Amino acid sequence: MHSSNSSKPTPTPLPTPDLALCARGVDVYYGTIKVLEDVSLDVYPGKVTAIIGPSGCGKSTFIKALNRIGELESNMRIKGEIQFFGQNIYSQRVNLNRLRRQIGMVFQKPNPFPMSIYDNVAYGVRVFSRPSRSVLDELVESALTDAALWNEVKDSLTKSALSLSGGQQQRLCIARSLAIKPRVLLMDEPCSALDPIATLKIEELIRSLQQELTIVIVTHNMQQAARISDRTAFFSTDESQVGRLIETDATAKIFGAASHSRTRDYIEGRFG
Repeated sequence: MHSSNSSKPTPTPLPTPDLALCARGVDVYYGTIKVLEDVSLDVYPGKVTAIIGPSGCGKSTFIKALNRIGELESNMRIKGEIQFFGQNIYSQRVNLNRLRRQIGMVFQKPNPFPMSIYDNVAYGVRVFSRPSRSVLDELVESALTDAALWNEVKDSLTKSALSLSGGQQQRLCIARSLAIKPRVLLMDEPCSALDPIATLKIEELIRSLQQELTIVIVTHNMQQAARISDRTAFFSTDESQVGRLIETDATAKIFGAASHSRTRDYIEGRFG
């Protein structure tokens, strides 16, 4: 399936097991309505990939297709193929619980469970295994430390997670994802509800997590994408309001000398 857009990038022909995620010719539908067309994108392991573009171009829809979480909230279906370290995630043999354990997700609005800080972080671990209390204690401390939250909450682990500030709640949600040791972390505008100081903490956290994880982040904030990502993918809609991947490249190239005029116009604020 080929786009009429001749300047559409050709994905690097790497052996797909070397890629954390690899989308090829992906169309996404909600019911009968097509919202994304012909998206081919490589996500490299150990890198932060930012997805940018105007509202309504399918950025969030695309990342929800990467761990099939979109199917939980609506009648989403896809055509094409998405591989996770070489495995087709839409194969009928895929164990969805295992897939979502390996590809974690952090949402736009912090969504801590109405339980203690400790139990929030331990939640996923308890779903997948039955560790001893001492092992669970270590996992909770490790995840909260990795999420740069341990020092702030170590003396109040039994308190309700809902008592935390918005920025702390978002880092708690990140800790909850990290506790089950994912290989990829998807982040859907994780800072959009946060103030600048909390946003900076999340950005520092993303950079530190990159040592162990592959991260895909949807963001409306151009400066944020430029600051924290290694690679950037620009999505936009066509005349029929269907989302497409217009261009993907190293972040420095996208922000310094994008190949496509629509990318340049968006980054320079001329539309979107």
